[in-house]
This record gives sequence, C-alpha cells and structure tokens, in this order.
Amino acid sequence: MQDHPSDREAFYTLFDTPIGICGLAWNERGVVGVQLPEDDASRTRSRLAQRFPGLSEAPPPAEIQAIIADILALLNGEARDLSHVPLDMEGVPELHRQVYEVASSIPPGRLLTYGEIGSRIGVDNARLIGQALGKNPFPIIVPCHRVVAAGGKLGGFSANGGGDTKRRLLAIEDARRDDSPTLFDLIS
Repeated sequence: MQDHPSDREAFYTLFDTPIGICGLAWNERGVVGVQLPEDDASRTRSRLAQRFPGLSEAPPPAEIQAIIADILALLNGEARDLSHVPLDMEGVPELHRQVYEVASSIPPGRLLTYGEIGSRIGVDNARLIGQALGKNPFPIIVPCHRVVAAGGKLGGFSANGGGDTKRRLLAIEDARRDDSPTLFDLIS
C-alpha cells in the first residue's frame, strides 16, 4: 500500500482537538491522510512527514477548514457524518477501499464487528478486515474506531495510545451496538 500521495503537491496542517493535536494532509483531489495525536505537536508533525513524504505545512483552504470543523465537532461529542469528505485513495488496495467504504457508513455512536464488515463485502476473514483497518490512512474520517471484535471485545487500534485511544473515541460518541438503553439510561 502506498502511504503517501503520488506526485501531486500535498499539504498538511495541525489542529488542536479534545484528544490532542491532530494533523490533516490534503491535495487537490481530497484528504490524503489524518494523523491522530502523538505525544506532542512535534511528534505529530514528524509522524505526518514520515507517512507522507514531501508534504508542505500550509494554512488550510476553506474546504479543508470545513472538514476540520466537522472533525472537531465530532470529537466534541456532536454526531457528525464525515462520509462526504473527499478522500484521495490513489494507491489504496481495492480490499481496503471496500472496507473503508463500509466503515464510513457506520453512523457516529454505532459499532460494527470485523466479521460484519467482512460479510458486507464478501470476505470471510475478520483478520483481513482488521489488517485493512490497521492501515487506515484516514482515521476519524473513516471511523475504524467504530469497528470492534466479536463478543463485544474492543479489538485492535494502531494509533498512539492503542486501545485507550479507541475507548476514548468510542466514549466521546457514546457508542453502542444498537438502540437499546444502557444501564445508565435506565437509572436516569
């Protein structure tokens, strides 16, 4: 898998969120990647440069500012659908594209299992689905954090902080498998 834009001129910006300083990279075709927070801004910047060689830091144009505003709203607990965000998937393998398409359809606050995604694309191998999600260059926009293992287990998460970061994202969204009330809903 190619983890950087092709020869197109590409840019990035860093922005502060409730989970830390994130990065967003884009070119004229769309978003080429999102970087979840590292330990500090310089590490987030370094990780972006490593993942997407040749990027230039730049102020985001209006359409990228709007995407960042939607990401911030989501990370502040608002249910925002980011499936409209244009993604440059040049170099992304076909299986991964299919997995990302299904993952992008998961509404905020809801979950699917690796197996359910596999069923939707005709792949009977949850591990392959997990591997594709582990290489997701668009976390948050392609909400890989909304995909869990069977039996309610958390599953993996390759971002800095691993499972703790995934739990935090799911807690922000008050994520659950269905519309049934939780114990906390019944108490109030």
